[in-house]
Amino acid sequence: QVQLVESGGGLVQAGGSLRLSCAASGSIFSVNAMGWYRQAPGKQRELVAQITSGSSTNYADSVKGRFTISRDNAKNTVTLQMSSLKPEDTAVYYCKAIVQPTMRPYEYQYWGQGTQVTVSS
Repeated sequence: QVQLVESGGGLVQAGGSLRLSCAASGSIFSVNAMGWYRQAPGKQRELVAQITSGSSTNYADSVKGRFTISRDNAKNTVTLQMSSLKPEDTAVYYCKAIVQPTMRPYEYQYWGQGTQVTVSS
């Protein structure tokens, strides 16, 4: 089994910064794409940013230039550095990882439990 544990959420004023981290552990042969999603009340979960094992990145238009995603392949961790935060960034942020648990060529999707980010105006 694979576990994703997130940390770093909290309350911040508009214009401030937060750093989210996510660590994958358990039965892991390799971790492929990792990413952050968010879900605001009454809205669907949406992609915020993702990063491949080769460190190619993709961002939602709403966060480009403000958020930076990075990963440490040796530690199976992914980090989201969020700056210039806006009230509309308020949401529960979820980490997702595509994991190959064994040498067999099968991948599975795992989610973290979510961490609340609240940006006050």
